[in-house]
Amino acid sequence: MDTLQIPVTEYAYLEGVSWDQYESLLEQAGDRPLRFTYDDGRLEIMTLSFEHEWSSENIGWLIGLLALVLKMPFQPGGSTTMKRKLKKKGLEPDKCYWFQHEKLMRGKKKFDLTTDPPPDLAVEVDVTRSVIKRMNIYAALRVPEVWRFRRNRLLAYLRQADGTYKPSERSRLFPFLAMSELQRFIERSATMDQATLGREFMDWVETEIKPRLDGGRRNGRRSQ
Repeated sequence: MDTLQIPVTEYAYLEGVSWDQYESLLEQAGDRPLRFTYDDGRLEIMTLSFEHEWSSENIGWLIGLLALVLKMPFQPGGSTTMKRKLKKKGLEPDKCYWFQHEKLMRGKKKFDLTTDPPPDLAVEVDVTRSVIKRMNIYAALRVPEVWRFRRNRLLAYLRQADGTYKPSERSRLFPFLAMSELQRFIERSATMDQATLGREFMDWVETEIKPRLDGGRRNGRRSQ
């Protein structure tokens, strides 16, 4: 195997990269803020910008607060690498979470897609255009829902039975929440500090979202 070194640039696109070379580069990267996108020999390496990380952190912050107020058990996975050798595909999401499969991931120290369930939700922030279509990789890795923030718009992409994604204004995990409502708070994060935004968001979830959820549960019991 020819050894590859991580290019000393903010962006690199390589072809003819073997799976072993891809895994070697991942080991070299360690905890450096790099994003690798691998698709059957093609590899994209990108340094994450402040703009990218700012958007990713804000969206992740709101997801965590939403689950906290609604008392929804979850396990975060951050930007852990997701890869499948048989599929010859791999990437790092900007954020990922297990909700429905939270118990299966509780206490885990390592993640392996060959034995562990894929995240129930991944967050994808598109600031810099990617040569490789990352949504195709998410589909191959069977991630059921991806929240994609692109051109200052947040949409939920829901995986269909045929393996493709369909954009939606509503989340499958949070059907009571419109993406535009969450986007409103993402936009407000540019004009206030995180503590103030967090308090306002939690108050909003408590007064606006929880009644919808509680009403849906009551209606569900009546229809049984």
